[in-house]
Amino acid sequence: MSLETSKLDACQLTPMMQQYINLKKEWPDCILFFRLGDFYELFFEDAVTAAKELELTLTGRDCGLDERAPMCGVPHHAVDNYIHRMIQKGYKIAICDQVEDPQLAKGIVRREVTRVITPGTITDASLLDEKKNHFILSLYKLNRTYGLAACDLSTGVFEATALITGDTANHVLDEIARYAPSEILVNPAFETDGLWNALNIRQDIMMTVRPDDDYSLRTTAEKFPDISGQTPLWAQAAAAIMVYLEETQRLRPDHLRPIQAYSLDMFMNLDPSARKNLEITETIRERTRRGSLLWAIDRTVTSVGGRLLRRWIEQPLLNLSDILQRQSSIACLKEQYMVRQEVRERLQGLYDLERLAGKLALKTANARDLTALKTTLQKIPIILDSLESVKESWIMALKNVIDPLPDLTELLQRSLIEEPPVGLKEGGLIRKGFDESIDQLRDAALHGKQWILELEQSEREKTGIKSLKIGYNRVFGYYIEVTRANLSQVPDHYQRKQTLANSERYITTELKEMEDTILGAEQKLVALEYEVFCRVREQAAASIFQMQETAHALATLDVIAALAELADRENYCRPEISLSDQIDILQGRHPVVERTLSAGGFVPNDLQMDMNESRLMILTGPNMAGKSTYLRQNALIVLMAQIGSFVPAAGAKIGIVDRIFTRIGASDDLAGGQSTFMVEMSEVSQILKHATSRSLLILDEIGRGTSTYDGLSIAWSVIEYLADREILGCRTLFATHYHELTDLADKVFGVFNCHVAVREEADSVVFLHQIRSGGTDESYGIEVARLAGIPDVVVERANELLLQLRLEHGPRQKLAIRRNARPMNGQIDLFSASQALKASDAVIEELQNLDVSNMTPLDALNHLYDLQKKASRSKRSPS
Repeated sequence: MSLETSKLDACQLTPMMQQYINLKKEWPDCILFFRLGDFYELFFEDAVTAAKELELTLTGRDCGLDERAPMCGVPHHAVDNYIHRMIQKGYKIAICDQVEDPQLAKGIVRREVTRVITPGTITDASLLDEKKNHFILSLYKLNRTYGLAACDLSTGVFEATALITGDTANHVLDEIARYAPSEILVNPAFETDGLWNALNIRQDIMMTVRPDDDYSLRTTAEKFPDISGQTPLWAQAAAAIMVYLEETQRLRPDHLRPIQAYSLDMFMNLDPSARKNLEITETIRERTRRGSLLWAIDRTVTSVGGRLLRRWIEQPLLNLSDILQRQSSIACLKEQYMVRQEVRERLQGLYDLERLAGKLALKTANARDLTALKTTLQKIPIILDSLESVKESWIMALKNVIDPLPDLTELLQRSLIEEPPVGLKEGGLIRKGFDESIDQLRDAALHGKQWILELEQSEREKTGIKSLKIGYNRVFGYYIEVTRANLSQVPDHYQRKQTLANSERYITTELKEMEDTILGAEQKLVALEYEVFCRVREQAAASIFQMQETAHALATLDVIAALAELADRENYCRPEISLSDQIDILQGRHPVVERTLSAGGFVPNDLQMDMNESRLMILTGPNMAGKSTYLRQNALIVLMAQIGSFVPAAGAKIGIVDRIFTRIGASDDLAGGQSTFMVEMSEVSQILKHATSRSLLILDEIGRGTSTYDGLSIAWSVIEYLADREILGCRTLFATHYHELTDLADKVFGVFNCHVAVREEADSVVFLHQIRSGGTDESYGIEVARLAGIPDVVVERANELLLQLRLEHGPRQKLAIRRNARPMNGQIDLFSASQALKASDAVIEELQNLDVSNMTPLDALNHLYDLQKKASRSKRSPS
């Protein structure tokens, strides 16, 4: 017989197993954690899966069938850790709890699924990154357009947009890269979309298909009755999120903020490649925060501020006035050192007000959470006092939003003890004097326990048994325990209750009567304390909106102060931001590399670009000299300028950039079946399709993944395309090892050369990391090999071969970029037929007759040299 739950006949199962099967059928796509006493148990296929994933012992339990049901379990107090591990492995979890007192139950204890946890709906702070939002996305596909909504259940952030123009599929991917969701909801039509396969193979995102009804106009109108007129696509995507959250949380998440609709032209567009290559929030190799731009510049002291700074970095601004507003506030606190230090010191003690508000709404806040809320609210007035002298307009506006909620603070102070327990149903939550009924029950229970102590002393005296003691457990209640050595002194009215190895346990009529009184009071006390706590929590939840507004204002204040601290400590400058086409950076530095070096160890460099004579820089120089660092640092400086931050430079003038594109590094796409060169060309294709005249392009080694002629031709053609103002004409940094391309500076308007300086010393070279005007044709590849640790014998042999080749063939000749090669003007025309290299028939015949298979490499080079000379003579001779 199969023990898959979907195939079991419930009638043959025990009552408890019938209850389990019925719940499992309601949540077939979830792993069901089923509360039994002090454990959460898993049965049947869920038990097999969990035992494997969590390395638990798989046992069995009688279920009414001939075969025992597979079973494993975890202690209830440790369940969060196991849930987290299952979520990380891509499972959805349904938590089934006992919803009635087992002592009051008639028959099987009633159980219900109280919450469902999926990768996108985690709210437990211990399972979240405190400085990162945790988004779930919803996509609604309609023909070639998309509605997109993003929600962070833990904080209440709710945003949405419609993608209806341009390359909408790529816009979807860009937004997914920006939000980095853990889960994406899609309507069934999305399963036929080309994006489905690209997203479904990703291990870091759970794709969940939801029914069309979740996205319907009827559902949208029900969830958002205030939306009038034609329903936007983003609202239908947002409606599906609301349905999903209500289903998984078993309540309406009223803490979600009003949806903030946005358009793509509000922010600088950074595609997934740019985010990865610039290492904005995580490094390429280890995918860790350390080593990223965020790591280098984050000086925030609160978790809510850390999340906001991350969002600023992930979505640089395009609106000039918004950028200048941020700059002004940062400049203000940069200049007011004492105010800044005091504000930062006082912010440091705040708890996560934004996520505390979310817990209140979801009814998952415990007494310690409310105590943290009280502590945070108590500190707000002194933060406001620190800002008393600040007159900058935005900071003053933030100050007016911050609400210390004095009435709520006073309620929490009166109602809860200073250090309450984590559990809510164990008592010990409510402060004395807050509730008269609780005080009375607590007094009765306390007096009862005092009576027990007095009885213990009295019985010792009456019996003469000095070791006699009165104990308690949940099974037998209160009992008198006597060791075996003293059993002869036990009075006749003692009633034996339990025999142990070294003692006997007894009860008396008097003890039993007092037990009923004490336990009755304690049970009522625990129940009443929980009831009163829930009332206090509901009262606190009434202020959720004010908490969220205050949290956002405090987060903004934290980010402003943090960026001011960064600018002051690291000697950053305030860039001049404008709508011009200028990028003028004086002594720019890489913010990440600089932080990893000792003070003064980074060599700064300049950059002057515009969309006229200096549109496209061709940067040459050896590996290890710092080309890639220079390219990235300028992109990061532009990005930092557009979040409103000061930048690592002596001075900077930045004309707003709408997009930053990057093509850096070599990697293949094994899952997609693409080679390294194909990936490179695909990325270049996307750049050429989507870049605008206001974009900034960072291109490193275009064309290196194929033959020299192919690679050079592609790189040459790309440069012409990018530099041509009638086609694109955008600002571009183009690093290359094709030194032939430096000749384009004389032929293509807007192209200019720079190189990374190197100083030759005896048998080695010193990389100066300085960017200088003009091109270079030296690569110093053997020196780089030496620095990389290639064995000396290999390096020495390479030098010998290089010398031999130069002696035999002269200095390396560049492939000619011919004088009559025309830059493209709307059409691609690299080499006309008349420009193709020709050789005489005799040279061709000789080449065809060569026995290449039996030649040594040196013979082949000599023959090739001879053929080259003959071809040159043939080309010069009159026809």
